[in-house]
Amino acid sequence: MTPRPIKLCIAALGGQGGGVLAEWLIEIAEAEGYLAQSTSVPGVAQRTGATIYYLEFFPRAEAQRAGREPIMALMPVPGDVDCVVGSELIEAGRAIQRGLVDRDRTTLIASSHRSYSIAEKSAMGRGAADAEGLIELARGQAKRLILFDMEAVAEQHHSIISSVLLGALCGSGVLPFGRPAFEAAIGKSGIAVATNLAAFSDACERAGRADADAAAGAWRPAADSPDRPPDIPEQARSAPLQPLLDRVWRLPEAVRTLALEGVRRAIDYQDPAYAASYLSRLERISALDAGGEERPLSAAVARGLALWMTFEDTIRVADLKTRASRFARVRAEIRAAPEQLFGITEFMKPRVAEIAATLPAGMGAWVLASPRVSRWLGRMTGGRRIRTSTVTGFLLLHALAGLRRWRRGTLRYAEENARIEDWLGRIERLAPTHYRLAVELARAQRLIKGYGETHERGWRSFSALLSRLDALTARADGAAVMARLHEAALADEEGVALAKELAGLAASAAAA
Repeated sequence: MTPRPIKLCIAALGGQGGGVLAEWLIEIAEAEGYLAQSTSVPGVAQRTGATIYYLEFFPRAEAQRAGREPIMALMPVPGDVDCVVGSELIEAGRAIQRGLVDRDRTTLIASSHRSYSIAEKSAMGRGAADAEGLIELARGQAKRLILFDMEAVAEQHHSIISSVLLGALCGSGVLPFGRPAFEAAIGKSGIAVATNLAAFSDACERAGRADADAAAGAWRPAADSPDRPPDIPEQARSAPLQPLLDRVWRLPEAVRTLALEGVRRAIDYQDPAYAASYLSRLERISALDAGGEERPLSAAVARGLALWMTFEDTIRVADLKTRASRFARVRAEIRAAPEQLFGITEFMKPRVAEIAATLPAGMGAWVLASPRVSRWLGRMTGGRRIRTSTVTGFLLLHALAGLRRWRRGTLRYAEENARIEDWLGRIERLAPTHYRLAVELARAQRLIKGYGETHERGWRSFSALLSRLDALTARADGAAVMARLHEAALADEEGVALAKELAGLAASAAAA
């Protein structure tokens, strides 16, 4: 019986070395006496789609014995892949969705870390995929699962994730190639050989004991994961901040953790006085919250208020882009040596509305009210490339970030502050008689996020919900309807689902 080719599929994000991994595997296969074929289909941009590499291997001796070259496929066929390698958890999920992972045939090798997609980051609500759900799906769908945090292993050895993926492949025993051939391929590359071999070896050993780890549940999130609420300290890091911490401790227990994070966010965004304003607003709602120990209204306001009071404006964007922590993070991500220089280019395209919003309130309103001035400014709002790693580029954004001390006088601050007070006022009026509706209104704040057009779309959806608020107070199911409208607003950026729900609501009101 003629053996069938070994079929392997790699799903890797841009910049994660999927091409390098494929080249290593081709070199290994040929050195071990196999015919090898590789094809790839690149994704669009770096994170809207992964590049799929498909490889097939066939023993050269068998081809010679048969007297003809084997016919190999150019793309994977669902249910006919021996091994799928995912450089990130969501890519493993995509492979399962495509039908490439078969429970009777496929070994799935994947990293458990997350590199959030653009769709997840830009979602109007919480858009992150359910990692635990994906892991459970992988365990049920694959014949064998090898899963661990491969990015962490790469970071530990100052290596790249492709060397970790190669080690996991070697340790899995899926391919009939000896370990020396894998190590030789890394050595021949001549690039960071020592660190890549160290990461390869570590991954090889982890993959070898993957079955035992999976049976023991070692894949589950650790108890001290970042999602666990932090402990609230007794003492602030400086004496001037202690009064703020004391006020946090006086809040109901169900709200303290959220309130503490809100205080920290407000200080980072503006100053301690701004954090005190955040607490004063939260205390207003907490004083009338009759939601029992869970305090759902106060919790929703604590979260939404912190996000709204730290709205993203041009000052905030410039501040984040010029922080030392950002340069350190970029240096770590590209693994630049201490003596190496690197550059960062920011792509910025401010609109007239955003420029006016940064001006003093009166001046900004005058700019927006004057068509001539707006047209003149519009000619200056084309795309700009600013290199923050140069003195000129850094100082330009640093000066813009320095406007933070005058933020309270800007047009954007005046607008957002008025909107926040209107939102809180509505909640205060609703809470005594329509508590659940007040909670849903507080939760609907998550529609408002980002800046520019993203912020405008969110505000339009939020305003549409506000316009129906009075009518909902007259309905027994007002809270449920508000929740339904909220979810519809999150369904798409264009507002199609929300418009449909609003039209249905209007029709039912007219019929009544």
